[in-house]
Amino acid sequence: MANSIDKFFMNMALELAERGKGFTSPNPMVGAVVVQNSDVIGTGYHKCAGGPHAEVNALNDAGELAKGATIYVTLEPCNHTGRTPPCTQKIMDSGIARVVVAMKDPNPDVTGGGIEFLREKGIQVDVGIEETQAARLNEVFAKYIQTQRPFVILKTAATLDGRIATRTGDSKWVTGPSARNFVHTVRHSVDGIMVGIGTVKQDNPSLTTRMEGLKTKDPIRIVLDTHLSISENARLLNIKSDAKTLLVTKRDAPLEKKHRLEKQGVTIIESQLKGRFIDLDELMYRLGAMKITSLLIEGGGRVAASALACRIVDKILFFYAPKILGGDDGVPICQGPGPDQMSDCIHLRDILVHRFDDDIMIEGYIRK
Repeated sequence: MANSIDKFFMNMALELAERGKGFTSPNPMVGAVVVQNSDVIGTGYHKCAGGPHAEVNALNDAGELAKGATIYVTLEPCNHTGRTPPCTQKIMDSGIARVVVAMKDPNPDVTGGGIEFLREKGIQVDVGIEETQAARLNEVFAKYIQTQRPFVILKTAATLDGRIATRTGDSKWVTGPSARNFVHTVRHSVDGIMVGIGTVKQDNPSLTTRMEGLKTKDPIRIVLDTHLSISENARLLNIKSDAKTLLVTKRDAPLEKKHRLEKQGVTIIESQLKGRFIDLDELMYRLGAMKITSLLIEGGGRVAASALACRIVDKILFFYAPKILGGDDGVPICQGPGPDQMSDCIHLRDILVHRFDDDIMIEGYIRK
């Protein structure tokens, strides 16, 4: 049974793990703390995919002092050789006496293997300390490793009466600077960001991450453009970014324009349609095959409605500003027909409410 000391050091490891946010994909975020007689003698976290794992960094930090110590790690140590050697062997070689693990590795091919190996070698292993927090930290990795589909977050910003733009399409700005800054932290944490062509034509966004004074990365920009009608002068096609731009279009899109866009460095994905729109369910498998493990949808009302209707959304971030448009002709959060009965609504679980100055954000998970 977990004691307060174990929880304290595991929370320290969880805080370390979060430092890798945005840089470890498709790997999980992992933190580790080495403790000897209640003193921290080594810390580490997984900094980037392909780099040393958290346990290795923490044990290297501890050095010879690790002998007989306890290591707290937020995810089950790996027991296989990938781009790096197995962490279980590093733990064995260091002389660690006890391993405290927050959660088992959700990878169905390796779950429990590292824990069992260490126990067979006579090392005490305790599992499940702050498991809920660890699972939430790596919800993206868990979804992707088990389904090969990205973890999908739907974000929207609306007035209190549920409008994301006025009747003219004006949406700058619904929420204030604090809320918008938070959205950039989410952009930094995901692999891809997706909008519809309507948003591109109306707002001409760059879809990059902008966080002053911090090292960040841009997500892959994905535009749903059934008829390949995007302007070749669109901002997101003409910016300096390490992340590429994907245009998702129907299979008989104009060939000449497709070739011109590809010469600009754009990747074209030809997708099947579901009715008049891109089949988002099929697209998720395509994106997963490209190792896009997480996706932020920032599209307009039609894209939001389509994503919810296709049941591809895992989590919502709905911002509400203390503003009332006061009419029924603005753009709603979701555009298109909804259910006949209230009982057929999409239900959420694990609701959290956050405040950013005067704006409110509701965070929740779709009940599957």
